[in-house]
Formats: sequence, structure tokens, C-alpha cells
Amino acid sequence: MPQYELTMPDLGIEDQPITVSSWLVKRGTTVTEGEPVLEVLCGGVTVDLSAAINGILVEKIVTFDEVLKVGQKLAVIETQNE
Repeated sequence: MPQYELTMPDLGIEDQPITVSSWLVKRGTTVTEGEPVLEVLCGGVTVDLSAAINGILVEKIVTFDEVLKVGQKLAVIETQNE
């Protein structure tokens, strides 16, 4: 089945570390486009990162409190063949 890589977007905030605050869905969970998958913390502000497609979260690549970089792979979502 095709896979989609959820990556860290550019939040437009420089000079502030971005860390994983919490995962909102468990591995193996079905997610829908636009559904928040994880929260990141940047400069005291929590930002939800959402699934860009419908599918199943099959892999979490980053962990709680890990410092992230723009473009870094965060998770893998497996899509259904249509």
C-alpha cells in the first residue's frame, strides 16, 4: 500500500527549538485528512500537526521532547488503495 511521510513543516519561527509535546493518536490508528496527529511546542506555543491524507498511522519516528528540524520525517501513514 502507498505510504505518506508526515514531515515537520516550516512554522516561520526562527531561533526557537521545536520539540514533540505529545502524540495524539496511537500507532495502528486510522486517521483522516486534517485530523491532528501530534503536538509540537515552539516558544511556549503548542501547535497541532495534522494528517494530510486518510490512512493508518503505521510508524512514529520521533519521540516526546525530541528537538525537530524543518523537513524532518515525523511519521508514516499508510493509505488505502482507491
